[in-house]
Amino acid sequence: MTERTTQSGLPLQPFYTTADVSTDSADEAAQERLNDPGEYPFTRGRLANPRSRDSWISQELSGEGSARRSNEQFHELIEKGARGLDVIGDAPTMSAIDPDHPLAQHAVGNTGVSICRLRDFEDLYADLPLNELTFSHSLPPGAFAIASLHRVARRRGFDPRELRGSTILLPAYCEDCSYQIHMPYDLRMRLALDSIEFAAREMPRFHAFLEDTYYISDGGLNSVEEMALGFVEIREIVRALIDRGIDVDSFAPRIAILVNCRMDLFEEVAKIRATRRIFARMMREEFAAKDPRSWSCAITAHTSGLSMTMAQPVNNVARGAIQGLALALAGVQAVEISCFDEAYRTPSHDSHMVSLRTQQIVQLEAGADRVADPLGGSYFVESLTDELERRILDMVAKIESAGTLKEVSESGWFRQLFQNAMTRRAEAIRNGSETQVGLNAFSIPEDQDRLLRDSSEAKIEPCWDRIDEIRVFKDSRDAGAVAEQFARIREAGAATDTRLIEPIADALEADLTQGEIAGALRLGVGEAYDPLGHMEPPV
Repeated sequence: MTERTTQSGLPLQPFYTTADVSTDSADEAAQERLNDPGEYPFTRGRLANPRSRDSWISQELSGEGSARRSNEQFHELIEKGARGLDVIGDAPTMSAIDPDHPLAQHAVGNTGVSICRLRDFEDLYADLPLNELTFSHSLPPGAFAIASLHRVARRRGFDPRELRGSTILLPAYCEDCSYQIHMPYDLRMRLALDSIEFAAREMPRFHAFLEDTYYISDGGLNSVEEMALGFVEIREIVRALIDRGIDVDSFAPRIAILVNCRMDLFEEVAKIRATRRIFARMMREEFAAKDPRSWSCAITAHTSGLSMTMAQPVNNVARGAIQGLALALAGVQAVEISCFDEAYRTPSHDSHMVSLRTQQIVQLEAGADRVADPLGGSYFVESLTDELERRILDMVAKIESAGTLKEVSESGWFRQLFQNAMTRRAEAIRNGSETQVGLNAFSIPEDQDRLLRDSSEAKIEPCWDRIDEIRVFKDSRDAGAVAEQFARIREAGAATDTRLIEPIADALEADLTQGEIAGALRLGVGEAYDPLGHMEPPV
């Protein structure tokens, strides 16, 4: 008989009883593990009482074409009920290269929004209440988004201290999977630390310390691996900030974790419950945080793009609803549901509406979030939570015993882990041990697979005009001012004790582009200006 397991390979029993969890009221450790919602270690939820309505922030992954076109999309989504926006860049933006780079041109604007200048950020946020909405930024490295948002807010008369939202940082693993920014480990970590330190002082409501385990998971890793790598990175960053002399309680309350939500409903609920518990114990017992707000991290979630299929895209609507339900049962603070056309493109207008309405139905009709932790006390979920916690901590200890995070990263260990995971998943799909309906089970002939096809397959052409726009822009600038700011950024990169956010913001205001700033920083630390070998420095 084939052993039943969770998606991460945890063995399952036919059913669960009291023997699988401790219910002894005299067992203080067992009672402490759970406690009530809103109480340390927050296994059952960050808040004691769910809000009466809108218990989480409904976000939509947004951005397509130019900043002006994306701004129109933002206004429409807010009008339809979105309360937060997750801005994703196109492939060049995500790689810290400009639209006029020879290898960027076919991807400009058709996989997200094309942003490389401060004026692009001004167009992106035009006529939006920056002090009321939450803006999440999938725009690595996060230093550019923080510097840009801060300067745009000041130009428009908003107090940066009122800004909410988050940005991904990606210092440890981005070069090993999908978010390559072509910077060495030390520079990536420095940008992350400087971003958190700057935001703690200048933007205290903004989550600059967003641990993004979503991209780790959608790199093929399972839930144990996802959270183990996430906690290894969190611990490394917290240690480094404390070593800088920064009070842990000055930044810890603004730590958030962006988790993935895949198709194993109960494992995903248990993963989020275990994550809250591990985080609370780590912050209070290991890092001696004293502010109770430092012990409970906000958890935001994006449902799994990897679980979406090109075959029968209509099935992705059901997948999004199930994953959204798991997140409601787990009690997260913000939700993005992957759109049915995620396997093809950034969300179309139709898929945005389906995704948003799915969230609203789960939130306002299904009643899954009317009490905190509705699955608390389930023998199965409690047992699974304990087992996931144990396995995550075991893997954290294994990684940390292998050397410093830099040593392990530069050894290629993480790259091999991601490559093995993708191979493992591809084989599971091929041999049917992992079922995806419509793909390797209940498939239908391609000519009958037409539901939602027209929306999914609608092409987005590259923004060819944008490339010319950036070339003209660069040629029209004050060459002397560009040279001066380029030299300052390069010097700041070379001086390892210089904080980088202010120099980056100054360079953006002097009309340097993100690609130029990233290149100057690389030169400052002894790397090539253009890691892809096609562009020369502007001066």
